[in-house]
Amino acid sequence: MDRTRLTVADVLADLDGWAPAEGPRDAIAKTFVFSDFKQAFAFMTQIALKAEAMDHHPEWRNVYRTVEVTLTTHDANGVTALDAALAQYCNEAARGRA
Repeated sequence: MDRTRLTVADVLADLDGWAPAEGPRDAIAKTFVFSDFKQAFAFMTQIALKAEAMDHHPEWRNVYRTVEVTLTTHDANGVTALDAALAQYCNEAARGRA
């Protein structure tokens, strides 16, 4: 997949619930809240497998049933189509787990 840098606004245009990440860098972020820890961990496992296949890994934090995800393409120093694709996958994976 293309690692050409895009603007955060372009990447966010088609993503439900994602926003610019806090701080000075180009990244996108979303917090997912699930019914319990088991659902949060299942979500993280599903995303981890996809991320490994894409060779594109999220920055994330998990506390109980909440998973905070931040996406950026480090070697592009900003957001790319990889971030948009993984964000969309996260949204799809989260459906039905909340």
